[in-house]
Amino acid sequence: MGSRDQRIDAYINKSADFAIPILSHIRKLVHKGCPEVQETMKWSFPHFDYKGMMCSMASFKQHCVFGFWNASMMSDPAKIFAASQSGEAMGQFGRIQSLDDLPSDAVLIKYIREAARLNDEGIKRAANPRSAQKKTLKVPTYFTSAVRKNKKAWETFKNFSYSHRKEYVEWVTEAKTEATRKKRLATTIEWLAKGKGRNWKYEKK
Repeated sequence: MGSRDQRIDAYINKSADFAIPILSHIRKLVHKGCPEVQETMKWSFPHFDYKGMMCSMASFKQHCVFGFWNASMMSDPAKIFAASQSGEAMGQFGRIQSLDDLPSDAVLIKYIREAARLNDEGIKRAANPRSAQKKTLKVPTYFTSAVRKNKKAWETFKNFSYSHRKEYVEWVTEAKTEATRKKRLATTIEWLAKGKGRNWKYEKK
């Protein structure tokens, strides 16, 4: 039996008017395609887990996105992923601005079931060796020490993606004065404790 997370209810309700039916529809189809899916919030937006990360969605000011964690391992019979590789939006479905931008329910459910099957079989996307080499982020000791003092902030920082962590570290370290650096560090800890990314203000309405 799957689970629903009230935080996702709140996320959808706070999204722009155009996004509410899109996010609600995607959510419904994910549960239909994978009845045992577990809802959660990661990196400030809705995730759907089934024996690991399976898919996620997010809303922005003028569009929504939806994507599969193991998309690179999926067969993509409808050639949806190939058609949306513009690099302009997260996920594999491009900028979703209305329900018409989504594939048919039958197709989307088929993709969701394949994603669940891959997780059932323990198949994971291969790591990009070149990317792995670049993922060594130098974090100043003062930054780590300060963030560690707030348990929630530290947990968020540890679990954030490389790019999310980098955004915060660069924002703090690039401050031109000590006063600005301290102010940014305090703000960083405050936002991390709330599970927010550096650019959270631009992610939703």
